[in-house]
Order: sequence, then structure tokens, then C-alpha cells
Amino acid sequence: MEVTSTLARFIVGHHGADIPETVRREAARSFLNWVGCAVGGSRHETVECALAALNGFSGPREATVLGRSERLDIMLAALMNGITSHTFDFDDTHLKTVIHPSGPVASAILALAERSPVSGADFLHAFILGVEAECRIGNAVYPSHYDVGWHITGTAGVFGAAAAAGRLLGLTEQQMAWALGIAATQSSGLREMFGTMTKPFHPGNAARNGLLAALLAKANFTSSNQGIEAPRGFAHVLASERDLSQITDRLGETWEIALNTYKPFACGIVIHPAIDGCIQLRNEHQLAAAQIESVALKVHPLVLELTGKKAPQAGLEGKFSVYHSVAAAIVHGAAGEEQYSDAVVRDARIMSLRDRVTAVVEKGVHEDQVYVTIRLKDGRVLEKFVEHAVGSVDRPMTDAQLEAKFRSLAQAVLSAGEADRLIRLCWDIGKLKDAAEVARASVPAAARGVP
Repeated sequence: MEVTSTLARFIVGHHGADIPETVRREAARSFLNWVGCAVGGSRHETVECALAALNGFSGPREATVLGRSERLDIMLAALMNGITSHTFDFDDTHLKTVIHPSGPVASAILALAERSPVSGADFLHAFILGVEAECRIGNAVYPSHYDVGWHITGTAGVFGAAAAAGRLLGLTEQQMAWALGIAATQSSGLREMFGTMTKPFHPGNAARNGLLAALLAKANFTSSNQGIEAPRGFAHVLASERDLSQITDRLGETWEIALNTYKPFACGIVIHPAIDGCIQLRNEHQLAAAQIESVALKVHPLVLELTGKKAPQAGLEGKFSVYHSVAAAIVHGAAGEEQYSDAVVRDARIMSLRDRVTAVVEKGVHEDQVYVTIRLKDGRVLEKFVEHAVGSVDRPMTDAQLEAKFRSLAQAVLSAGEADRLIRLCWDIGKLKDAAEVARASVPAAARGVP
């Protein structure tokens, strides 16, 4: 199968007019959610550490770190915005593969757009094509690739960044095939890093490496023309099982971004059904932690595999603890970024309730489902089955909910007026004369020296 060349031909030759309006709308929702997450995460310790390490090594300061006054060269800006947008683990999710698709792609091309201006229409088109490339490649190797320990957002995301950046750079079909090959050889990211600052480094690294791949290919830097499908290429080396037809079948007829989802809770998505169920029971019965004898969960296997940390010590670890997430959701009635601070993870009330939470794998429970049983000290037993978690494809977040999430994330960085303007620009990204206007609008007036 000529997978790499077929994908390259599609990316280079696709016409924007062929994209359905519903797909464009979902792309705008994805972009809005990504910008909100990036701005919201821009002051986190993870970002401060990365900037402290890298700021002095920047080349020409042509691109924005969203939400901040610092400007960096486009390679470092792509890296940093990939980090900021994933630091809260609140960004979008392609549920078929658990890829967080926007981070690698948007981070790469928004940085590029600040150096080489492009229209919003061209930007949105490239964004959609990049997400299509990364998610189709993810489809081809999931789940075996993920199961062995690769973080698929980093490993597949580099292809999306290369494809989108290459599209904006006007690569030829041959150059695009090279760009995908250069991306393939830089594909990396380990699940061992979950719960640390290195997890959000993965989409940032994918954005930077994908942008690098496209820039090298533009200068006729060669690679294999079969970087994805060759016996020693990406799909065979990094996955024990693969279905390469997932990359090429119905290419241009179906769109992976149409399946994108957005998180109502700031943690690993496999925990969302449990949080959803516990908040429902809490609110229906006005529960307090002191009333609860135990919380028992029946879950999909990935819940314990990915979020089985019983005693997290820091906020980032709490995002990968179903025990902490359920306890915090019951105590606070929410699971936003505040519930994953170091202070909340170490809160005595939550630690006590956390110790009364158990989770077991139940055959037949899907990834967006859970059975919750709460036993109260007065002998009552409360039960809830969540068939589809809020935020899933079957129960998607509304536009209004996405805007509310954006404002909640941005309120510590932007004024209400600044946040509203940025929201409008994100919705209108396909109509802007200069896509980089979004990046500039993400910087608060005070940081720009404006009274």
C-alpha cells in the first residue's frame, strides 16, 4: 500500500470548498477549546519552568506564547503552546484513539502564521487536514501502539503538525511525502510520563518536530517516501498490529475532526464517566462526604491502567487518579482545574474519602460508561449507571458550555472583555484576513504595555 504518498497527495491537493460546513464548525469548536486551554495554562509552574530553561535560547522573537508577554522563535513558540494547551489535561479528545488532536497541529501552524501571514480560511483548512492526518494514522495503529506504552498524542501528533504546516508552506506532493517521513522518524512520547510535566511536553514536542519536518522538506531535505508503511517505518516499528487502510479508505469523504470531543473535567478522559455519575448522585441526594461509607466503581480496563494512582501527591498526579477525582467531585461538586491543585490533592477531607473509593474492571463496560454504587452510613445504597459521559460524542458539550469553559480558564489571565473578544475571533477564525490576530489577542493588555 502506498500510504505515505496517498496521504501526501491528499493533503497537497485538497480543495477547501470540499469541506462540509458541519466539519468547519467542529474545527472552530476545536480551535476555540484549544485557545482557551492554552491561555488558561499559560501561568502554570510547568510553563514557567519550560520558559526559564528555553527563553535564553530563542532566535528571532516572531511568535506569541498564548496568554503571555513573551515572544519566541516559531519553533520554541510551537513547543511552548503545545505545552500550555495540554498542561491542564483539559483539551480536546478524539475518543477512537484518545489523541488530543488540536495541540500539536494548532501550536505548529499558529506559530508559523505569525512569521508568514495566512488567511483564516487557509489556516482552518490546514488545521482540518492536519487533524485528519494525525487521527487517521492513530486509527491505523490503535490500540496496540497505545497499549505497549506510546503516548499517541505525541507520536501521531507530529504527523498532523507536519501535514498542516506543510500545507501552509505550499509543499509539493514529493515534499509532503518527505515531511511525513521526517515526522515519522521523530515520533515519540511515553505513557510513563503521565502525571508529570513531561506529559504536556509531548504535544509541544510534536508541534515543534512537525513544523521542523515541514520546513526541512520545503528546502528539499529528503526522507523515505514510505515513512509510515514501510517494514521499518512508523506503523510496523511502533505497533504490533496495524490496519493501514484506516489511513486511506474514504479519504476526503469522512472527517475525523467531526468526532472530536471536549472535556468538561480537567483530567484523564477515562475518569469522566465516574466523575459524571458521582456528581449526579451528589446533587440528587445532597450528599456530604461525612455521610458516605464507600464508593464502588465498575469501570473499563483503561480506567485502572491509566488512572489507578491511589495516593497522588501533587495536582498533576491527581489528574491520573480515579480515586482522587471521584472524591474531589463529591466534595466540591466539580472537577475543574481547581480540583487538581496540590492543595486539594492533599486536603484531609478528600484524602479520607479517597480511601473509601474502590474500582474494579467490569466486562462489557465501555470507555464512556461506569456503574457507581455509593453506600451511606445510614444503610442506604445509591446507584447510577452512566451510559455516555457528558462531553462524549453522544452527549457533546454545547457551544455555550465551551464558551463558559473558555471564560473560566481565561479569567485569571484576561479581562472579561479581552476574553469575549478572543472568543469571537476563534469562532470567526475562518473569516479572518490574518489568522495570527488570534495569537496577538491572547496577550492581556497589561502584558502588552497598554494602560
